[in-house]
Amino acid sequence: MEAGNTKRVYIQEVAPRDGFQIEPTFVPTEEKIKLINRLSRTGLAKIEATSFTSPKAIPNLRDAETVMQQIERVPGVVYAVLVPNAKGCERALACKVDEINMVVSASEGHNLANVRMTRTQSLAQFGEILKVARGSGVFLNASLATTFGCPFDGWTPEKQVLELVERFLEMGIQGVSLCDTTGMANPRQVSRLCEQVKTRWPEIPFTLHLHNTRGMGLSNVVAGLDAGIQRFDAALGGLGGCLFAPGATGNVCTEDVAHMLGQMGCDTGVDLDLLIAAAQDVPRLVGHEVPGQVMKAGKADRRYPRPEGAAKARA
Repeated sequence: MEAGNTKRVYIQEVAPRDGFQIEPTFVPTEEKIKLINRLSRTGLAKIEATSFTSPKAIPNLRDAETVMQQIERVPGVVYAVLVPNAKGCERALACKVDEINMVVSASEGHNLANVRMTRTQSLAQFGEILKVARGSGVFLNASLATTFGCPFDGWTPEKQVLELVERFLEMGIQGVSLCDTTGMANPRQVSRLCEQVKTRWPEIPFTLHLHNTRGMGLSNVVAGLDAGIQRFDAALGGLGGCLFAPGATGNVCTEDVAHMLGQMGCDTGVDLDLLIAAAQDVPRLVGHEVPGQVMKAGKADRRYPRPEGAAKARA
């Protein structure tokens, strides 16, 4: 979708789920609700608000029902949640979510480490979720973790990724997220795979979910954009990460992505000033500094007065 020379790009916020779930301290429920309400008014296309996982598995998101029931939903914003199984799906549907996201890893090693199941078992869980969701009208998305590489199994073969995407679509899944879970991807790799999926399934809404573990996050966004991807997950302040990538800095940063795309002439629909203001509050919420850059440096078009004494050139 383009209007004139302006490319429409959709930024999808995942910090309330992907970011908060691995924080060392619990972010209070009322703070989560306030943040989601604030983000809803920035022009973001989608917010992944929480996960309907067992509170024992992810105690930081034990307030999923309360969050979904008390947030103020803004028309035009999609409110998505992660669900691991049929029970989680039932809980999510009871809260009238807009989208259900399911996760399986492209690599067997990561899937076993992450959810203690084989990929075959995870796909069977997908089938149970789909039975529960059938007829609800809720959008169904599958996130394919370790799409580009796995810390246990190495580089993920593209053929393996394409076969899994095809399996998702055969099951009735409507959207697919290609996830660089531990930040192993490089721009050429991203470009090559994204071109393949867009050529093969041009009508499917593909999302890139990128991490900045090795400093290539924004470069990979550009590679995906040039290959035809229009939807990008990001986390406010650069929150998030993966338990199996020690030292990882987290997801690509929402305000940094929005700033870069805006500077490139893309239409994100995002009010960057509101987004930066929300990001500047993140360190208070989580109790530590975050990797985001634009929230610290300001926008590139920010101007400062010349230093005193610089007004006159040297004679």
